[in-house]
Amino acid sequence: MLEKYFNLKELGTDVRTEFMAGLTTFLAMAYILFVNPDILAAAGMDKDAVYVATALAAVIGTLVMGLYAKYPIALAPGMGLNAFFAFTVVGGYGIPWETALSGVLVSGLIFIVLTLSGVREAIINAIPKTLKLAVGSGIGLFIAFIGFQNAGIIVGDPATLVALGDFTNGNTALAIFGLIVTVILITLKIGGGVFYGMVITAVVGIVVGLIDLPSAIFGSIPSVAPTFGQAFVNFGDVFTLQMLGVILTFLFVDFFDTAGTLVAVAEKAGLMKDNELPNASKALLADSVATVTGAALGTSTTTSYVESAAGVSAGGRSGLTAVFTALLFALALFFSPLLSVVTSAVTAPALIIVGVMMVSTLKDIEWDQIEVAVPAFLTIIMMPLAYSIATGIAVGFTFYPITMLARGRGKEIPGLMWALSVVFVLFLIFLS
Repeated sequence: MLEKYFNLKELGTDVRTEFMAGLTTFLAMAYILFVNPDILAAAGMDKDAVYVATALAAVIGTLVMGLYAKYPIALAPGMGLNAFFAFTVVGGYGIPWETALSGVLVSGLIFIVLTLSGVREAIINAIPKTLKLAVGSGIGLFIAFIGFQNAGIIVGDPATLVALGDFTNGNTALAIFGLIVTVILITLKIGGGVFYGMVITAVVGIVVGLIDLPSAIFGSIPSVAPTFGQAFVNFGDVFTLQMLGVILTFLFVDFFDTAGTLVAVAEKAGLMKDNELPNASKALLADSVATVTGAALGTSTTTSYVESAAGVSAGGRSGLTAVFTALLFALALFFSPLLSVVTSAVTAPALIIVGVMMVSTLKDIEWDQIEVAVPAFLTIIMMPLAYSIATGIAVGFTFYPITMLARGRGKEIPGLMWALSVVFVLFLIFLS
């Protein structure tokens, strides 16, 4: 039955391979269960409730992706998007986290409309491959930068903007140790190396007295009440100029983050056909539904995970891989007591390594063609410098038609890219 529904034989896989692939994907992205609550707690949200919301959003989104779209891709609250939510929207703009959740909900609803109308799929297929690769790499740099900050390895400096931190600080030293251990595990190609690196770092932190011993390992599922439904409480407050900018940012970032991830993972799995994603509308709808569900539960934007490529590398080719990953996220609901040992020093190495994985697409950018190298570089570098994924996308996509025209390649620019460039120019003006 499973073999027939997921076309396992046709795809050259079997149930055992799909299970191992699902396990590999889960281990590669299990860090989000602890990192996401840690980041959103900075916005004043309840860590236990966010843990449950994170796991449930991953379960629901990944099941829809596996059963409906039949792609070996897992979903969970996105890195970069949660940082924008906590540090920019709530921390920078002073917007209540409940209202910020409303913004995520609205962006998800808009995505559903765009997906059902076919607009979202058309735009993704219209974006040049080089820019898709640049978006993924830029997000990787941004996430790594956040990791260095959280570890205290990089700190603010009034003279140079940034500088090296104090390596004699206990938590910073623990983070550096964790980074070294994680790098070794990844280099040795140990599946779930990022997750195991977190475990080892947390254990060492407990041994040296930097982290308190957890009260338990297993426990009952915490209440999601502190965050559940809060997206509807201040829903009326989203209809302001400031929130419009926030919603547009959620839209832009999730749109292109998902596009890059879907294309990258599908290409690695050999599922791409003529540079287009088969059944893209179903995969995009799964992503949209996951965002709406996640917002209702109480977490930032849920999106497709590039770590799904780890499962594909282990042989995953069908939606059954995603189904197994979803089941493992459901089991993780009973491990919430471990949240207390997952500090910023423990999660920072994971962020840095995820960044390394995401910038691997740099090698495929045509750097010898200046007309595509310039917009790609601007997309990548502006994300960490402006501390905004959306800004990086806007700058790079604005320059693309300029450099292509200057090179005499204007006819190669898709019509939708012209429209996107206008939108991004307006976005940058509004942002400034």
